Amino acid sequence: MKRLSIDLGAWVTKIYMPGCGVVLTEATCIAVEKYQDHGETQLLVKAFGDKARALSGRAAVNTHILNPVFEGDIIYENLAAELLAYFLEKIEIPRKKARRTEAVFILPCGVSDEIKQKYRRVAEDCGLGAVYFTFTPFAAVLGHNVAISESTPMFSLDIGHSLTNVAVISQDGIISGLSVNLGGGNIDVHLIDELADNYNLKIGALTAEKLKNTVGSLLDDDNKINVVEGRDVKSGAPASIAVSSSQIYKVITTYVDKIIEYVNLVLNKLPPEVASGVMHGGVYLSGGLIKLDGLAEYLEKKLNIPVNVPEEPQLTSVIGGGAVISGDELLERLTVE
Repeated sequence: MKRLSIDLGAWVTKIYMPGCGVVLTEATCIAVEKYQDHGETQLLVKAFGDKARALSGRAAVNTHILNPVFEGDIIYENLAAELLAYFLEKIEIPRKKARRTEAVFILPCGVSDEIKQKYRRVAEDCGLGAVYFTFTPFAAVLGHNVAISESTPMFSLDIGHSLTNVAVISQDGIISGLSVNLGGGNIDVHLIDELADNYNLKIGALTAEKLKNTVGSLLDDDNKINVVEGRDVKSGAPASIAVSSSQIYKVITTYVDKIIEYVNLVLNKLPPEVASGVMHGGVYLSGGLIKLDGLAEYLEKKLNIPVNVPEEPQLTSVIGGGAVISGDELLERLTVE
């Protein structure tokens, strides 16, 4: 019997297999060609995962790049099932073997029963055996390689591409928490608008993400510079400009400060005794945006709470999910129907 931890993210899908580690990290993306068949629109899948993402901005007119998952919800169930089946095939779990595989899916805290059922149907379409769900805050804390305390509350902040999960947890469950539609993807969209409006340069989503990851910084003395290529907004001709950390600092802090508002909203609801425990233990950070230079220090300063930063924040939750699926006690205690 194989066991998997699956984080079907809006931007990237991660799969962890106990004993093997992270076995897949690939774009949650499908390239489809639309065509007419007897008056009905049909979809022909042309590429999955990273190969599909690579076509973004380069595809033919009738080829569309789709993300089956958005803000924790599955938008295109059939395509999500095809994509997950493709990923499972890549890690040598074809449909005929999937029935002997158990999987835990990592979901945003507070997700509706309707959305859970979508994930269950996708898993069933792929032929997976037993399917479990756990919430991001539990997986994220376990991904730090720490046990969830019985007596001391633990504070998790996970910032992904389209979702941020904020929660204070214990072994009994979520004491206070929320999931909000904010993440690194919002920064990417704002960067696209910023360069078009103020620098007359049109760029795509992949270029915006690369700019954020290479130049973006919240360190006071950081001023990295990168040349960004795109098209002139007015003429459409190829163009490029040099962009520095200081030029996009405000774009980044606009969204980080919004996230901090939601963090404070959760913290302000805590009883004094729980709040004291959180201050002592600090906040456990996870999610791809945490890799941004200076973000952990910025959060620590603004929240006035110690931060715990994992080595690979983008993988923390799926690794923690591996801990959940590996142990019968955690599987019983930290999964939801």
